[in-house]
Amino acid sequence: MTMLKRRMFLGLAAGATLAGCGYRSVDAVYSQPAGAVPKQYANRTRVVFWSPYGGVNGKAVDKLVAKFNDSQDHVYVETQFQGSYDDVAQKVAAALVAKQAPDLAVLSDVTWERFFLNEALEPLNGYFNDGFGPGVYQEKLFGEYVVKGQSWAVPFARSTPILYYNRDAFEKAGLPDRAPRTWSELRSWVPSLAKVQSGGRSLRTIAFAKIDGDWQFQGNVWQFGGAYSRGLDVTIDEAGAVAAGEWQRSMVHDLGAAYMASSPSTDFANGLVAVIQESTGGMKTISSKAKFKVGAGFIPSEVATGLATGGGGIGMLRNISDERKQAAATFLQFLARPENSAWWTTQTGYLPVVNKAREDAELKKLIAEQPNYGVAIAQLENARKQDAIRLYGRNANVQIYTGLQQIYADNAQPKKVFGSVAKRLEAIGTEVKRLYEEKVL
Repeated sequence: MTMLKRRMFLGLAAGATLAGCGYRSVDAVYSQPAGAVPKQYANRTRVVFWSPYGGVNGKAVDKLVAKFNDSQDHVYVETQFQGSYDDVAQKVAAALVAKQAPDLAVLSDVTWERFFLNEALEPLNGYFNDGFGPGVYQEKLFGEYVVKGQSWAVPFARSTPILYYNRDAFEKAGLPDRAPRTWSELRSWVPSLAKVQSGGRSLRTIAFAKIDGDWQFQGNVWQFGGAYSRGLDVTIDEAGAVAAGEWQRSMVHDLGAAYMASSPSTDFANGLVAVIQESTGGMKTISSKAKFKVGAGFIPSEVATGLATGGGGIGMLRNISDERKQAAATFLQFLARPENSAWWTTQTGYLPVVNKAREDAELKKLIAEQPNYGVAIAQLENARKQDAIRLYGRNANVQIYTGLQQIYADNAQPKKVFGSVAKRLEAIGTEVKRLYEEKVL
């Protein structure tokens, strides 16, 4: 791919115009974002790490980084919070256009691929050692970043959706203390849950996310026997996906048992809804905010099982100096230690991405005391990599969740909605088809 086309991607991803972008050499060394090494860490190589984590998870990141900085005397990592996953991706793209780059960045499940296609990421195989590499990480999660034998990021804050349910409400409704095994079973529980009062009205069964609900819906489509795409060939307008959309439309508009929420997790914690599909990475936050006993179970199946992996991995930017690359790799090696991976899980609910982390005494203790954490780990057996159109198509996720919004808000028919979405996804797929075939297949 030409340098100009890489620049076009970066400019578009950053919301910039193409004018004045200029020529980018893959061999150029870009400057770091502004900052300085504190006096107590003087004479160290500075590594800038861009993070999307705030709140509870952000505090956990800060503690991990502080532990690393105090564990050795050669490297100083500076965490710079950048906002959401999308904010990080946009800011990395803008920084590359300006010939500036963080050394490491957390990139989401639907952003790292685009930086890979446009040659902005450093291949990591050359930095692997006995404590940092393929054998260290959970195979399924590690493998998602491997393309043609090279690793382009490593898993960090990885998650799947999980079904959280209000155990107290289930008890009042006379339901079993478990997640429903199928979506049909959940639908059959609607009348029982409606008898439970919450905020002066009947408890609704489930809330669907207004933004980014397409991540959870990816798994729902598989569960109903469909797919977003096969390769880049779009199939969201076919039977399985339409059936999944129809199930949700009916729950909202025929039964009045579901609705679109700006924050399903907030509504759940406030007792307004009985169940939600949400990230395992929100487990600590959700559990701490809820004023009732929170249960967790596998995402229901229907005609099949399957749920999408998600969350963030850490990529190293290609256009940084060799010294910065070696220093950044030292931090990645630190995060790959079992005790650090396990600690991150205990503080957040994200999956333990390092295999030996599951043997950590503190994590085992947490799972014994709070079995929901164990459910999240066990459910990984049903997880799989998302369909290619969502991963490699620029803003494909936005097109999908915008379609879902029409179903939730307007009672639009899924077949018609997904027919329109499919046309837009096909155009998006065409943008990356040549690169996808060249670099991925």
